[in-house]
Order: sequence, then structure tokens, then C-alpha cells
Amino acid sequence: MLATRRLPSVPLASLLRRSSTAAEPPPAGGHLPSVATSQFLHSTRERALRTPGLKWNDGEDIVSVARETRKMNVYQAVRDALGIALTKDDNAVVFGEDIAFGGVFRCTMGLAEEFGRERVFNTPLTEQGIAGFAIGMAAMGHTAIAEIQFADYIFPAFDQIVNEAAKIRYRSGGDFNVGGLTIRTPTMSVGHGGLYHSQSPEGFFMGASGLKIVIPRSPIQVKGLLLGAIRDPNPVIFMEPKILYRSAIEQVPIDDFTLPLGRAETLVAGTDLTLLTWGTPVYHCETALRMLADPSSALAPHVPEALRKAKVELIDLRSILPWDAEAIAESVGRTGRLVIVHEAGMTGGVGAEIAAEVQKRCFLRLAAPVKRVTGWDTPVALQYEKFYIPDALRILDGIVETLSY
Repeated sequence: MLATRRLPSVPLASLLRRSSTAAEPPPAGGHLPSVATSQFLHSTRERALRTPGLKWNDGEDIVSVARETRKMNVYQAVRDALGIALTKDDNAVVFGEDIAFGGVFRCTMGLAEEFGRERVFNTPLTEQGIAGFAIGMAAMGHTAIAEIQFADYIFPAFDQIVNEAAKIRYRSGGDFNVGGLTIRTPTMSVGHGGLYHSQSPEGFFMGASGLKIVIPRSPIQVKGLLLGAIRDPNPVIFMEPKILYRSAIEQVPIDDFTLPLGRAETLVAGTDLTLLTWGTPVYHCETALRMLADPSSALAPHVPEALRKAKVELIDLRSILPWDAEAIAESVGRTGRLVIVHEAGMTGGVGAEIAAEVQKRCFLRLAAPVKRVTGWDTPVALQYEKFYIPDALRILDGIVETLSY
């Protein structure tokens, strides 16, 4: 385990503001470089076919050399997954506001023309009605794939989702269930969405036993996890980070495959600290790790030399409910430190639940308090959205503080 002396707990960003060596303040756009340069995106066919946990659903006997991939961004991967679901399941229907026109983010382009408007159709502008209708369809045996146009607008449907979808199997003693229900919705910040279009509401559903919540990070993850969600025997809320719809691009297998729900994925192995996140912040964390290993001249005075060689384990949680407690506890048990990053505010966020469980399981192995780097406990401010989200500099600050214990 990494051994360092305890440094004063002063935020790195504050040090930079005071330091005469700091050339300039953090840019308004944050420190995230192009997502397209991420090492976590599979830019080749060979890497795509070796995606961990990938399970083919069209014949395991087909060898990998016969598999093909196609370059896709996230919204194209969503469309591909929905097309496969509609093709293979005659009971599948896709609906939501403006769905027949392709949707706000073009995720359903051409589906109505390909599969007919009885299976792909628009709904009235009522989220409570969309959720209620989807629950009824699923209860009658359909595979109901509903879209809430923005995750910010899922709250009018909260009662239907939490009081009906999550409880109907328990309430009926197993006579009824809505396992065929999947609710898709765009989530997280987009840079200019503000208080009504950039929220991350996954934490509100953490206490709703009976639901599953999934947040993917890339096109392959989107396709595999969405098909897994559609076929899962439980209702699933599938949240798609909207800023990644066009910016995350990789080679995606064109065949039918799924990725496991409820399983986290280790993206970078390490021994000194566990860095846990999901969705868009995966890429901010990647940038923070680069900054830790090779800080700029402005950052160098505030990143001790001994910490730059720290081996940080980066984990993408992927499934928020149920979350992979065993994998996280195993990692923290080895590293002794945990930093959790999410865009939602700190109070009542998913990070609070994870921190509580980790300190219970790993208490005697923790070398530092669990650190959370999150959005602020305020509405997402339209003019200052870039400063609301936990960018690479704030994440680096949390890593340095935690490693310094």
C-alpha cells in the first residue's frame, strides 16, 4: 500500500488560485479532452470483439473471425439495439414523445418506417401517462420500451415507476409482473442544459426495491447493456449520458449480444486507490489520472512527486441498482482508499450509499476516509454548468487528498 505523509487538506483548485506559478484558472469548458481519444473506446474490430463479459445471442458456435463490427456513436448503438429487439421479439413495442420522428437525439430514426407505427409510435406529452401505459403493456405480456425524453422529466412518472412498476410482482404475490418494461432516458449534463435538462436523478430510485438502474459509458456498453435490460425479467431504468450520444464513437459488433447487468467493470487495475464512477465522469477520471501521472507545470507544485507513481484502480460501476458491492469491496480491500465520482449532488447521492456499505465491509482496511467528488447541492446552473460537474481538476484534488493520508 502507498505510504505518504499527510499533507494539509487544502483543495487543489484553491491552491492553484493562490499560487503565483499557476498560469491561468481552469478553462470554462473544464479539463476534459476529446472523448474520441479515450483509451476506453474500442477503435478496432479486434478490441471490440474482446469486450469483457460480452455474450453472443445468435449462436455461440460462430467463431470471432466471422463477426463484423461497424463504427457507431452512442445514439446509433441505441438504435441498433432497439432494431434487434424489435426484429427478434414480435411483442416488443417502442414509444414515447416524438419517437416516431426519431426522437430529440435521433435514437429511433427510421424505426417507425421499418417496423410500423403500431409498434413504434408517439405518445402524448405526459410522463406519468407514458409510464402507466408502459406498465400496463408489460403486465399484459408485451416487451415495453418507453422513452422519457429527458431524465429531468421522469419525476411526474415517479409514482408510477416506484409505487407500481417496482412493487407489482410483490403486491400480486407473483401473479403479475412487469419484467418486460424498460424505460430509456437521456441523463447527465450536456454543457448548456441547466436546471431542467442536465440533472442526474439516479439516486432518487436507489430505495425502490424491484427496479434495476443502468448507466453505460460507450456505444458497445450501450448496445450490450440495453439488450440485456430489455431481456431482463425485471423493470429497468436505462439512463443514457446525453453528451456522449455523438462524442463517444467506437467499433461495435453488429450481431446480437448482451453485457451483464449488476456487474462493474475494472478499466484500469491498481493497488493504491480505487476510483469509482459511471457514465460521462469515466472520461473525466481518465483525464485526472493522466494529470496525476504527468502534471502540467502549473499543477506540478501541488502534486507531490511520491504520488505521481500511484497505481489507481478505475472502475465503471455501470449498474447503479443493484450495484456490484462485492467487486467494489474487493477492490477497496486491496487498495485501502476509495474516491467516488458522480454528477448528481452529494446529499442523498448514490455515492452516499456506496460509501456507507464500503466502510462497513472494509473498515479495518481503510487507510483514508471515503472521498466523494460530486456535483454541488444546488440546481444545475445554466450559465455555470461546466463548474457544477466534477471535472478532472476536482477529481485530481480528491485523489491527491486521499492518497496523502
